[in-house]
Amino acid sequence: MNKKKIFLWSISVALSGFLFGFDTVVISGANLPIRELWNTSPLFHGVFIMSMALWGTVIGALLGSYPCDKLGRKKTLLIIGLLFLISALGSAFAWDPYSFSFFRFIGGLGVGASSVASPTYISEISSKENRGRLVALYQFNIVLGILIAYFSNYVLQGFGGSMDWRYMLGVEAIPSIFFLLSIIKIPESPRWLILFAQKEDKAEKILNIMYSGRGIKQKIEEIKLGFKQNNQSLFSENFSKQLKLAFLISFFNQLSGINFVLYYAPQILESAGFGTSDSLMSSISIGFINLVFTLVGVRLIDSFGRKFLMYIGSIGYIVGLISIGSCFLFNLSSDTLLIFILLFIASHAVGQGAVIWVFISEIFPNSVRAKGQSFGAGVHWVFAALITALTPLVIDLLGNNPGIIFYFFGGMMVIQLLFVYLIMPETRKTSLERMKL
Repeated sequence: MNKKKIFLWSISVALSGFLFGFDTVVISGANLPIRELWNTSPLFHGVFIMSMALWGTVIGALLGSYPCDKLGRKKTLLIIGLLFLISALGSAFAWDPYSFSFFRFIGGLGVGASSVASPTYISEISSKENRGRLVALYQFNIVLGILIAYFSNYVLQGFGGSMDWRYMLGVEAIPSIFFLLSIIKIPESPRWLILFAQKEDKAEKILNIMYSGRGIKQKIEEIKLGFKQNNQSLFSENFSKQLKLAFLISFFNQLSGINFVLYYAPQILESAGFGTSDSLMSSISIGFINLVFTLVGVRLIDSFGRKFLMYIGSIGYIVGLISIGSCFLFNLSSDTLLIFILLFIASHAVGQGAVIWVFISEIFPNSVRAKGQSFGAGVHWVFAALITALTPLVIDLLGNNPGIIFYFFGGMMVIQLLFVYLIMPETRKTSLERMKL
């Protein structure tokens, strides 16, 4: 197998994860300046400013399978790059909260569609031995984007005076252009060419590059046979277990409170006693820990498996979230709070963060993979949008003591631990065509 080529193609596609992470978290630095500029209410700010991108993400995720199957994985990725570029420039030049919300919504469409197209493409060009590691590159790029967004916000703070938030958002145009240029050079997914475009000759050329000419005819027949055996509606009874697994892992991902922490990190830290500059700097430490432990997850996912990482992550979640809640309720020091937030972030990175996109991309057969990925991503983003939309109202109601909500998230992670133990299957080292759940 031509591991070098496949790795380079995977890296190119996984760069959409960088834009995903950057786009969704860069708003944290613009959060308070925008609220002061347009003097919006907590509910309006949560629904139209902070979570509008996420509502776009919901639509992009739910509908992302259609261009993936009709136009192809590559063309869909090119469209995603254009959406990110338009969103970055439009948000930077927005003239009122409504135009700002519109352009954030456009970026959200790109994020949602990328969470369908990128893991689908990478899973379809990788082997059973390296699939987990290569699909997890998408998650690695997400957290790299998050870290760079936090760092960019810190560097650009005060740049341009009170309008520094425009620079924070507009700088995303640079990686968007780079992503578009990188996608032009990748081939189409051979599985899509065989099953959806009926271009077997073109797929054979790409498979020859991937497998150095070995066993190509057999591989094509295996792909076609798997499609015939599973060519049914996504919501047929045969896929009920896959749908349940995709729903639950996506549901628990957001009920961990990860977006609550990532999107509102500066505001949470300020409420605990950090100054504005210190809170932005501490947010960088959150992004750094996220990156380091995602690398750990990527390194371990194919060696130890998906369930092993979910066990580690679930236990770390529970300890971290209960400790964060206690810091607020018992007025512990802001430094102690930061330590437990970092524990929570590390647990997410090595567990749910590393596993979710890999797991969803491999449990559905070829015939419905994009649609299954779309379903799982849609569930993920619906709950992300709801939590983000309601957070400003919750923070306003709880004042400077949001500890109770962290206890709630901790309780949900106890239930996740039971899900991993009782229901979640192990999927490592099984080819996509032979995956049986």
